[in-house]
Amino acid sequence: MVKIFKTVALLEGISLLLLLFFAMPMKYIFELPIYVKVIGMAHGLLFIAYIALAIMNKIEEKWENTKFLFICLASVVPFGTFYIEKKYFRNA
Repeated sequence: MVKIFKTVALLEGISLLLLLFFAMPMKYIFELPIYVKVIGMAHGLLFIAYIALAIMNKIEEKWENTKFLFICLASVVPFGTFYIEKKYFRNA
């Protein structure tokens, strides 16, 4: 389960960066909102998967509440999921 979580965390982090640093400028600078729709949908689905897998891992791996909350909050910060992977899942 942790391996799947790591993969989803990587994809979620990449999708957030694409949304913030590619799709949003394309929408507001070049007036091309289609990128926000497509990347935003992918990011939304990956975010839901990330949180669902975090809940499943919390139960299965018996994570402490502080670790779980930190992992969940990192998903809304740019580069947060990369930091989480390095801190908690490097050897997993």
